[in-house]
Amino acid sequence: MKKTVFIFLSITLLLASCGRQPSSETPAQTQESETVTSDTLPAGSDPAPSAEPEEDSASTESGALTESSTPTESGTPTASNILIAYFSVPEDVDPSGADAISGASIVVRDGEVSGNVQFMAEIIQETVGGDLFRIETVQEYPLEHEALVDFAADEQDAEARPELATHAEQLEQYDIVFLGYPNWWGDMPMPLYTFLEECDLSGKTIIPFCPHGGSGFSRTERTIAELQPNAVVSENGMSISRNNVAAAEDEIIAWAEGLGLPQ
Repeated sequence: MKKTVFIFLSITLLLASCGRQPSSETPAQTQESETVTSDTLPAGSDPAPSAEPEEDSASTESGALTESSTPTESGTPTASNILIAYFSVPEDVDPSGADAISGASIVVRDGEVSGNVQFMAEIIQETVGGDLFRIETVQEYPLEHEALVDFAADEQDAEARPELATHAEQLEQYDIVFLGYPNWWGDMPMPLYTFLEECDLSGKTIIPFCPHGGSGFSRTERTIAELQPNAVVSENGMSISRNNVAAAEDEIIAWAEGLGLPQ
């Protein structure tokens, strides 16, 4: 009987000893793991891991430009929900001569020379805020009027898609996209086709603006809608004669304010 009790007690002690084996993760290791997690993910952030180093993603967090982009006139892109993208080719015109008026391809404002579309874009930004983004191409365009219009016609005939030197990024932050371009031969310049085929503006409102030589928008709003079928193209865009752009600052401001965009 005593032998049986002794054996029973021995088995009980052995089992108790097995249940107290140390864990493979000590309390100190557990605390270290929790500290690393809280440092990596700020409060309220998405816990999904980033494929890029933290410093790289932070450097482009609110920008609209890639590293290859020319800095915009507004400086560092903001967290605005408005993007003002435009294509402008100021012709090589002497601003002090009569050609500056007859050609009407440039605007002189506060001593600075800019193209018609650029001028309109800057006034829009001053009125409603937002980020400026200039659509530029690797191909350089002629700056003399006749050569430029001939070059534009050749591009249209070839249905060219000029390579862009600047590329818009972080487009998800924008709800409103102003899109500016001159009317060349009753159509958008071909770099606009490249831009609209390269970018996804789904869910955004596109507001076109366009200086022209007498044809208004032509059918370019419809073309934009065809290239961006999941965006809404506003019917309240602004087209203005290229001969009137320089004197149209108040008109542009009134139009932009009348859109009722939040600031």
